[in-house]
Amino acid sequence: MDVQHRINKAGIVAAVLAGGLALPAHGAAVARELPSKNTVADVIKASKPSDWRALDPDNTLYMEVPGGRVVIELAPTFAPQHAVNIKMLARENYFDGLAIIRSQDNWVVQWGDPDEKNPRPMKAAKATLPAEFTVPMKNDSRFTRLPDRDGYARQVGHSNGFPSARDPKTGQAWLAHCYGMVGVGRDNGADSGGGSSLYVVIGHAPRHLDRNITVVGRVIAGMPLLSTLPRGPAPMGFYEKKEQHVPIASFKVAADVPEAERSKWEVMRTDSAAYKAAVEAQRNRGGPWTKVAAGHIDLCNAPIPVREQQ
Repeated sequence: MDVQHRINKAGIVAAVLAGGLALPAHGAAVARELPSKNTVADVIKASKPSDWRALDPDNTLYMEVPGGRVVIELAPTFAPQHAVNIKMLARENYFDGLAIIRSQDNWVVQWGDPDEKNPRPMKAAKATLPAEFTVPMKNDSRFTRLPDRDGYARQVGHSNGFPSARDPKTGQAWLAHCYGMVGVGRDNGADSGGGSSLYVVIGHAPRHLDRNITVVGRVIAGMPLLSTLPRGPAPMGFYEKKEQHVPIASFKVAADVPEAERSKWEVMRTDSAAYKAAVEAQRNRGGPWTKVAAGHIDLCNAPIPVREQQ
């Protein structure tokens, strides 16, 4: 009976390995302390102004809710028709006075018109659009690939600050359903959404939704105002009563807001050396707190730092 077999059978360490090295009584070798390494905070502190980009006011939305402002950056590269339509809805004041109607635990927060029987009319905006689940890879010139494998796509990384994926075999690219990403609600038909009903991911990344829903952008600031809302008691987290709805005071394109009233957020450029360092700081964390460095990072756990300029 070899040493390993006797250890497994007894459940304790009771032998000396070949070469005379005795294992500790608890049965595992003592791990060496990991050397200290830069953290994401260190990377941000050492970053240069050129490592950051300001939000484009024409592709930024402000949703005012009772707790404050939610800042959303649109991704017209991946959903050009929907981005135009959502901005049109904002400029028609479509969302003003509507509500957050759903908060489902570990899933999404959704907003739009709570009155399905008598929906608010639109003006120039369209109620439905052709689905924009994917775009040709050639449309996305800002892709920076992550080094690790992904279970949902052949390649994953970031495109100008948005978590994205692509398949070189089909030549298609798409945005991923990570925490904070904003998607377009729809019915069973792929072309049954247009942007009048939107949601944000507040739970574990539902990546199985990738390429099944049009993703239009991500929340840059204000996620706690959405992720901490009371969960809806009805199926799928919908609110049952009107008084449970969270009112939307206004929903505007940042370019239409006086400059003095705009939020001054910046996003770290995901094609910068600083961002690559931020990713590596998460892939291989140093000690002394970390005992085992993962050496891997999932797309939706790769940080995209943002900061607000005063």
